[in-house]
This record gives sequence, C-alpha cells and structure tokens, in this order.
Amino acid sequence: MQYAKIFAGTGSQKLAEQICKRYGTRLGKINIQRFSDGEISPIFLESVRGDYVFLVQSTFSPAENLMELLLMIDAARRASAYKVIAVIPYYGYARQDRKDRPRVAIGSKLVANMLVAAGADRVITMDLHAPQIQGYFDIPVDHLDSHAVFIPYIENLRLENLTFAAPDVGATNRIREIASFFNAEMVICDKHRKRANEIASMVVIGEVKDRDVVIIDDICDTGGTLAKSAGLLKEKGARTVRALITHPVLSGKAYENIENSVLSELVVCDTIPVKQETGKIKVLSVAELFAVAIRNAFENKSITSLFIHSQRKDK
Repeated sequence: MQYAKIFAGTGSQKLAEQICKRYGTRLGKINIQRFSDGEISPIFLESVRGDYVFLVQSTFSPAENLMELLLMIDAARRASAYKVIAVIPYYGYARQDRKDRPRVAIGSKLVANMLVAAGADRVITMDLHAPQIQGYFDIPVDHLDSHAVFIPYIENLRLENLTFAAPDVGATNRIREIASFFNAEMVICDKHRKRANEIASMVVIGEVKDRDVVIIDDICDTGGTLAKSAGLLKEKGARTVRALITHPVLSGKAYENIENSVLSELVVCDTIPVKQETGKIKVLSVAELFAVAIRNAFENKSITSLFIHSQRKDK
C-alpha cells in the first residue's frame, strides 16, 4: 500500500508542520547532518520504499537550501520512493528568468534542470516571479496562486474605494485578474531601474485620489521599491496604501524601509519565515493551500478549485 509522506528541509520546518497538521498526518523523520566544512548529508529515518514522498523546502538564501533539497530528492530516489515531489513554496533564482543582457545566466532554468536531474517527478510551488518558468521543466508543475489567501483578507477589510496597484508593468496581468474579481479599478507604477534593487524613476499611471490602494506583488526583497511606490501613491492622493506580497524575502534594510514607509500594513505569506512580525507586518499562512495540493497530487485529483477563476463571483 502506498502512502503520502511529508518531510521538511531546515528552511521550511514550521510551514511543513502546519501543512501536516492540515493534511492530518505527522511530519516524516529525517536527519540533515552537516559536516564541519559545511557539507550537507540528509538521512531518512523511516522507510519511503514505494511511497509518495513530498519534500517541503523553500530555496531562499538559495545556495544552501537548494543544495539541501537536491540531496533530499536524491536520497529519496535512492531509497526507492515511488514518486518524489519537490514542494517549493518560494522558488529561488526565479528573478533570473531570461537573458535580458549579454553574458548572463538564466538561473531559474538551471535550477529547474538540477531538480529534474536530481530525480524530482513533480514540483509544487507558488507565485513564480515569471509564470513561464513552468515551461523550463520537463515534469509536471503545480503553480499555486496566493490570491486564494489574499482574497478573503481583502474582503474582510471592506475598503470603500478599493483600487489595486501593479508595482510594475510586468505585474499588470496578475493585478488585472484580481481587480476584475472585485470589480475594482487598477493603476500601474511604472518604474525604471538603473540596476537590481535600485530605481532611477517611477510614475503612476491611473487615478488614485481618495482611493484605498492595495499593492500586490510576488516578492518583497529590500522593500525599497515598495516604500517608494507607496510614497508616490500617497503623493498622488491615495487615502490609504497597503501591500500584499507573497514571498517576504526581506533582506538588507527591508524591515527599516517598511517601518519608515507610508504603508498602513504589509501582509505576507509564510512561504519564507519572517524574522520579526512588527506592527506593520502581518503573516497569512498558505499551509491549507499546500495541504490540499499535496492531497490532490497523491490522489490524482485536480487542483483547479484552488485558483481565482474558480472563486469568481458575480458582482
């Protein structure tokens, strides 16, 4: 008889525990040894022969967490698991999704190649920086959408003049979908970068005067772009500005930037552990979403019900 067994990497231990709680199972036993020189050696402490093995690990601080996940996949494969599914709530290197200038790597494609080479049979992830990254894989990819947790939160806010803001032109389609769900207006913050994490200029396309603006994006890294976007929206007359971000990378001076910004709140998912919850930073769990996706993958059922178009209602 085949079983679904869920194991956690060190980067996603807490989320994996919550996923197991909602799934109705216990977290599998694994020991991830580290040698004094930094090498990683995962050992499964229970049999996985013939089972569906789900390995939960986000690849933030990507080098070590990614290597750990690859070794876990290899260990499960060599232990005769029937299927090995990499559950990657946050897919690191996703911002390196194309060759946008000469002589650069396409990191997200390289990571996809490594996951397949290690022996993954399927990937379950959430809010890839670029949806086309799914095409880098020659195995099935279940690409979950954080709108499933953001929509109920926004509904509970009961904002009177709701307007959604795309933090850049690339996010337009994503924002248009959720704005359509709420029958709300949308604007675009068009930015020009000098280099990564540094903005040269930004303009707002659309009207935000006396509106309650919600910025939605997939990643908040240093928080500089987010803070600048919020400040510009306020200057243009927005009544309130808040942000809902899937992956709280929050590196560098991110916490300082958020606290000093005009944002009324920053709502994030627990795809990456937040170092500190503050008065402005709130965390929503995606454990239920991943638990359902894992169950449906094990039982060969559809995950369509987890997406925004399945929740759409007449307004």
